[in-house]
Amino acid sequence: MIYGYARVSTDGQSVAAQVMQLKAGGCGKVFQETASGARTDRVQLRKAIDRLEAGDTLLVTRLDRLARSTRDLLNTLATIAEKGAGFRSLSDSWADTTTPHGRLMLTVLGGLAEFERELIRARTGEGRERAKARGVRMGRKPKLTLHQRQEALRRRDAGEAVREIARSYNVSHSTISRLAD
Repeated sequence: MIYGYARVSTDGQSVAAQVMQLKAGGCGKVFQETASGARTDRVQLRKAIDRLEAGDTLLVTRLDRLARSTRDLLNTLATIAEKGAGFRSLSDSWADTTTPHGRLMLTVLGGLAEFERELIRARTGEGRERAKARGVRMGRKPKLTLHQRQEALRRRDAGEAVREIARSYNVSHSTISRLAD
């Protein structure tokens, strides 16, 4: 069975043109939805994927109807493949997991995406190490100045309630409790 998935981003748009193309492409059932591609909880897409069985195909008019990012696309395609189903895009003929060439292209795309993630991770790590070497303090800025921390510690050691001290500095009581002597 060939299932279609049609999506538009806003209420002002219509899925009618996509539905016509998908039906012309051989879809027996078309799942339609108005939702941003950035959302990961698209109900109709989930229903379409849940309906897939081995040998079925999910068809879209363009790749951007299915996923916003390469990562999202690869995750969705992996889910479809786990069900033993195929995927095709009408406008992107290379995106067709029902053919060896299409599977090759998507495998290469997946490899490039993984390579890009590793490069980003490496550059980020190197940048963090250089910043630490320059004395940059990582993480959030302290809520209290050094003087305020010292004063809060004196007040806490004098027996004043932690919640009272916290209220006076407009911070949570755990901020005061975590202060080290």
